[in-house]
Amino acid sequence: MELVIKNISGKDTKKKASLDETVFAIEPNDHAIYLDVKQHLANKRQGTHKSKERGEVKGSTRKIKKQKGTGTARAGNIRNPLFKGGGRVFGPRPRDYEFKLNIKQKRLARKSALSYKIKEGVVSIVEDFTFDAPKTKQYTDFLTNFDSLNKKSLLIIPESNKNVYLSSRNLQGVKVVMASEINTYDLMNAKSVIISEGSISKIEGILRN
Repeated sequence: MELVIKNISGKDTKKKASLDETVFAIEPNDHAIYLDVKQHLANKRQGTHKSKERGEVKGSTRKIKKQKGTGTARAGNIRNPLFKGGGRVFGPRPRDYEFKLNIKQKRLARKSALSYKIKEGVVSIVEDFTFDAPKTKQYTDFLTNFDSLNKKSLLIIPESNKNVYLSSRNLQGVKVVMASEINTYDLMNAKSVIISEGSISKIEGILRN
């Protein structure tokens, strides 16, 4: 599979990128995508939610009325969950939402996500580039050249580039990641995927195994 490589201005060059079909053109596995996205979102949860139960709220433990003869339900103390200000029944407690997912499952999910984006025709290959200084205007012009302005876009670069990252940081719905950090959630969430030429071999090296 081959895609035309574009320059930073969005114009076609005479070069073509050869993509490994075992990475970019597989039969997508929806369940693998679901599991990988689920794990990604679960791992981002803080899990610090907490409410006080009847043993933790402030209040006396004195029995507030006699057991029988009142015509109403028996009640032990004012911290009863049925009373205003009482503890919560089975309230949330701090917990860890992370769960394990096999590396082969993750690779399959990411290959599936890339294959979906190739089929949708939203993947562009751009020559490796950098900015002399971090300027949002430069990155805005870059997105405009690739018809990706005001869209959720993902730029995949081969290695850390501070100027490109800082140029994109103030734009909403825009993300820049290194090839070694791509994940299924970012790929599926993006409406436009721009892959830097040098990132292709790195992506294939990670996902081909």
